[in-house]
Amino acid sequence: MFKKVMIHTKRSVKFIVLFMISTFLIIGAIAYLYKPTYSVYINGEEVGYTATKAQLQHKINDYIENGDEGSNNVAFVQVENLPSYKLCLLKKNVITNDDEIFNKVKEEGVPYYRYYAVSDGQEEKAYVSNFEEAEKVVNGLKEKNSSNLEKISIVEKYEQNLGEISTSEDAISKLYVEPQKAPTLAKKSSTKYAATGSVNTALTTSSGKANLGISLIRPVSGTISSRFGAGSAIRRSSHTGLDIATAAGTPILAAASGTVTFSGYKGSYGNMIVITHGNGVQTYYGHCSKLYVSAGTQVSQGQTIAAVGSTGNSTGPHLHLEIRVNGVAYNPQNYLY
Repeated sequence: MFKKVMIHTKRSVKFIVLFMISTFLIIGAIAYLYKPTYSVYINGEEVGYTATKAQLQHKINDYIENGDEGSNNVAFVQVENLPSYKLCLLKKNVITNDDEIFNKVKEEGVPYYRYYAVSDGQEEKAYVSNFEEAEKVVNGLKEKNSSNLEKISIVEKYEQNLGEISTSEDAISKLYVEPQKAPTLAKKSSTKYAATGSVNTALTTSSGKANLGISLIRPVSGTISSRFGAGSAIRRSSHTGLDIATAAGTPILAAASGTVTFSGYKGSYGNMIVITHGNGVQTYYGHCSKLYVSAGTQVSQGQTIAAVGSTGNSTGPHLHLEIRVNGVAYNPQNYLY
């Protein structure tokens, strides 16, 4: 009986040793013949392979943020379908095609240009490349005591086509109106500044953003998939918020403390929460999958209020974030992200 046990034990040990050797040989063969890489998909279609996912995605992100190298006045590039990645094993002789994948992303990219329109009343008279140039125009008109100072406004524009850009000197010439004879008192200028993609809204600072009177935190972390002022085939007007793509179910935090004044389904917004923070400031959180707070609830900054989803007019899981002051939408990137 003892001999039988010993023989059985020896056979078991021999089997385990042979199994381990075979396993190591198989792993070695796989490592010799194959390499770990990523299949890359755009809009569900496989477009190639990359061995350096992080490097390729960084290059794509930089293109979305800044456009092509050397491009002027590009605020961002709108890319509707960002690539997705799936880990796989490929034979070592298979060539990756990062450049080809990047070029396919660029083919879908729509650049949006940022520039500033200086208006005299309702008519846009001149376009300048940045806010500093626009301020020079206003100051130049003040120095010359132009009689139309009360009507001058500056509007930040986001357009797919770049307007004809003027220097500040040329813009002053286009806008200047000779003052009337000998006014007894100089009128105090009430020049308005605005910064939206499609709506003229008054600003309270020279940096191009409203003074909210509160500090905000990021409701979620993720990739910006659509920016303020951008157009889209699924929208009838320019984008009034910022889309942050992230996994469905990701907790959404209150950007600041306040009172929930809406919690429910709201047309194209899908499931949405609106928080009122006082002084006319509100934050909107759209396309949620779940809503954790109801209207009338007092929430604190950083409190979980909802979960990321794709309800309403949406093509994938993301948070649609808006910042509104007295009902007017402002660019969230002036405060966050």
